[in-house]
Amino acid sequence: MSRPSPLRVLVVDDHALFRSGIVSLLSAEAGFEVVGEAANGREAIEKARDLMPDIVLMDLSMPEVDGLQATQRIKTELPHVRVVILTVEEADQNLFEAVKNGAQGYLLKKIEPRALFDTLRGVAQGEASISRLMAAKLMGEFSRQANLGGSGADRRPELSPREHEVLGLVAQGRSNKEIAAALDIAENTVKNHLKNILEKLHLENRVQAATYALRQGLVGKPPKQNA
Repeated sequence: MSRPSPLRVLVVDDHALFRSGIVSLLSAEAGFEVVGEAANGREAIEKARDLMPDIVLMDLSMPEVDGLQATQRIKTELPHVRVVILTVEEADQNLFEAVKNGAQGYLLKKIEPRALFDTLRGVAQGEASISRLMAAKLMGEFSRQANLGGSGADRRPELSPREHEVLGLVAQGRSNKEIAAALDIAENTVKNHLKNILEKLHLENRVQAATYALRQGLVGKPPKQNA
């Protein structure tokens, strides 16, 4: 039985020493192949076009073109490429902008190497990556927006009761395995529900689905009905 192909990663950071450290970590870990490096967002866009990586590991604060702009350009031109933000910045606004621009994950540079590897593998499988901290930050922001009169509660697509349950658990930061255990269904069933949810909501990824659920106030309030 042949081994699966390694995940091809483009590492983007304007600090050469930190970038080299990330490259060394990924290169030493089984299942990853660093296909390129970039020192700013402009280079990231160009190299993503040329190299077609599976994942772009993207810093935010960079010269010429920042990480948010680069993420938006890459996701527009290469929607299949997954972008994960890796930054020192904890500002909520950057988190919201990154999600809006299509990022599949938002990690802080203090993350442990093993957690980074696991997150990138999860992102590649469509499994990641909204952490419970990220969900809490998004929840707080949408609560503030609702208090200002911007609840956005209209125009809800018709989701099944089970899809509501799955979506609510996604927004809590649960993995597919955890959702399957909570609902007593198979992981493949969870994946199929998520696929249907994304299609119905016209969303690109799990993080955007979680954002929608938080904005609509669906977390913790799924209909009590079996699939």
